[in-house]
Amino acid sequence: MADDTKKTDQPVDFGLLNNLVGYRLRRAQMNFFSKFSEVCSDLGISPGLFAIIAIVERNPGLTQTAVAQALGNDRSAMVAAVDKLEKMDILERRPAINDRRSYALFMTTQGEKFFLTLSERVMEHEQIMAARLEGENELEWLLKTLDTLSHG
Repeated sequence: MADDTKKTDQPVDFGLLNNLVGYRLRRAQMNFFSKFSEVCSDLGISPGLFAIIAIVERNPGLTQTAVAQALGNDRSAMVAAVDKLEKMDILERRPAINDRRSYALFMTTQGEKFFLTLSERVMEHEQIMAARLEGENELEWLLKTLDTLSHG
């Protein structure tokens, strides 16, 4: 499969695609994720893993299912992601208090320290990307608009 992010020798007419919000959002997301990888790949963290860590950091004790639902992730993919974060000593599973068949997620002491470093990198990345916008008002508008579009 060809890498469509490489420059071509001749200009490409994107036609209808340039008028599709979904396509433009996908391209923006691909760009953000690519830059995120440059900033965090040495730590072994993808945008998806970062999202899980961020949710657990703010909501200790949520079950894996609740975290998956909050992020719109598949529950089966969540198990592998949590396995990885557990092996990295970032998160730990504990039996859920209200349902012994489920596991609640918590940050480890190492995970809390790791999250501080990781958050600094991510916020620096976000600031660089947001600097492309025309001021704080445009950033607020964009975040509000994306929030509107992300709710079905």
